[in-house]
Amino acid sequence: MEKIPVQKIARVLYALVLAALVCNVIALLEVPFFVWSGNRIPDVMRVYTDDALLVGEDHMVLAFLMGGVVSWKEGWWNFFDTYQTVLTLFLLFSGCSTAVILWQARRVMKSILRGEPFAGANAVSLRRAAWACFLIAGAALARVAFSVCYYQSLQPLATYNALFVPMFAMGGLLCLVMSALFRQAAELKAENDLTI
Repeated sequence: MEKIPVQKIARVLYALVLAALVCNVIALLEVPFFVWSGNRIPDVMRVYTDDALLVGEDHMVLAFLMGGVVSWKEGWWNFFDTYQTVLTLFLLFSGCSTAVILWQARRVMKSILRGEPFAGANAVSLRRAAWACFLIAGAALARVAFSVCYYQSLQPLATYNALFVPMFAMGGLLCLVMSALFRQAAELKAENDLTI
């Protein structure tokens, strides 16, 4: 059976979503390491490289991964101040919610590749992605409110976190609309199938 152009695009999107999901999971494991090391990442990675008896730039990826493992093993929450803990929890929560969004996108792409774009499961996947978007927007709002109180300034309102609130809220609303459209299309398809 010949693939229609939408399925060809869906195949590319499926690969991109899968790659983004893998990168997201790896980044989630490294969040405490990045928050802890901050601007000192090359120095910290060099320490891990030396501790592991690895020499040269060839092993920086392994040192990067070891930094994440060590930060979880040593209990990063024991070394962080309040702001670093809030930042880490925000990034972990948002990363998990992003993983849910990517997983649901993967499910939708899979059904399109099977030639079943108007399946009821797609409506459910899009609704789950919408709720994950709303959770990210809520977490960003909480972080902005925390930052305003922590710094006792309105300056955090001009950060990327403040931008996350409307951006992910709109993304969630868009996913809800798409979910309703997919649900309605699935119902119409089911009625058509019964009529024939």
